[in-house]
Amino acid sequence: MADSPHIEAVIAEVMENHLPQMKQELAERLAKEATPQASSSSTSGAAELLKAVTAIHAGTTQKEILRALLDGTAEFCGRAALFVVKSGAANGWQGRGFENSDEIKDFSLDVTSTAVAQVLESRTLASCRAPEMDSNFISQFAVAADDQVLLLPLLLKDKVAALVYADGGSAGRFDQASLELLVVVTGAWLEVVSLRKHSAKESAGDAASDAPSEVQQVNSYSDPFAGHAPKHVMAAAAAVETSPITEAISSGAAAAAAPALDPFANMSAEDADVHRKAQRFARLLIDEVKLYNQAKVAEGRKKKDLYDRLKEDIEKSRSTYTKRYGNTVAASGDYLNAEIIRSLAGDDASVLGANFRR
Repeated sequence: MADSPHIEAVIAEVMENHLPQMKQELAERLAKEATPQASSSSTSGAAELLKAVTAIHAGTTQKEILRALLDGTAEFCGRAALFVVKSGAANGWQGRGFENSDEIKDFSLDVTSTAVAQVLESRTLASCRAPEMDSNFISQFAVAADDQVLLLPLLLKDKVAALVYADGGSAGRFDQASLELLVVVTGAWLEVVSLRKHSAKESAGDAASDAPSEVQQVNSYSDPFAGHAPKHVMAAAAAVETSPITEAISSGAAAAAAPALDPFANMSAEDADVHRKAQRFARLLIDEVKLYNQAKVAEGRKKKDLYDRLKEDIEKSRSTYTKRYGNTVAASGDYLNAEIIRSLAGDDASVLGANFRR
């Protein structure tokens, strides 16, 4: 594939430029917390936070990263659990600190309960009292000593892929800011790992890279929870062929297997290949912009001035894209702007603001 070395170079540059920046920002935050007047316990907490983040970044597979997240919560709360969000359900994955942690794997949260519904709808955390949680969950796993509950969304590709539950347990140990940071770092690192794997497939000439763009979109992101099915779902599968978990997996596979409408079908094989590569490259560039500017993206969409907030990053990506594909047959496709609207703006061009040029 002619553009594989270039894609590898972009990925390498992303890794080299942004990961040190993330660690530097974390170090600056820890330095502010560990003031000269801070107690030794505060300094110890900052060190544990850095240790937890380092462990997350050390993960090379999605399961390793998620386990590191849950392990890392031990210093900042009494109990923690992760619930997979898929097909309208929130099923238990693993727990830490519960007397009956194994039972988390067989528990489904009530997605209509106040706190859970709030997080799923707003994609922001909920800090609440136990009664606002799923009453069945509280009944089975008991109430924390301080009655305080934190529910955080783990966002992947702007969607709530999982919910992280945390409380103070019997000791009442609870550090909301650190827990928030760990979840945000985990989401960002999972996306980085996904980009790396996607780049590796490109360079290896994976057969899927030659599929129509609609199919690539289904396959380009690896689901960290694809192999997860709680006991009650597995039992139901004996009688019913699909479940809330397996249905999502099978539907994704069906979409990949089904013949998709190829927008490049009427082109020559050579021209179609250039168009597909340009489309993938535009997606990669904008994924990078979104990954490292999540707060700006959220605020820009809300204030409808997204382009002004991300102008420098967008125009750098435009320059890179134009150098690569501006003088090819793919120039007519305008794939970079299409991806800006689809991915950054969530298919709503109005949020980009009046200064965005098409």
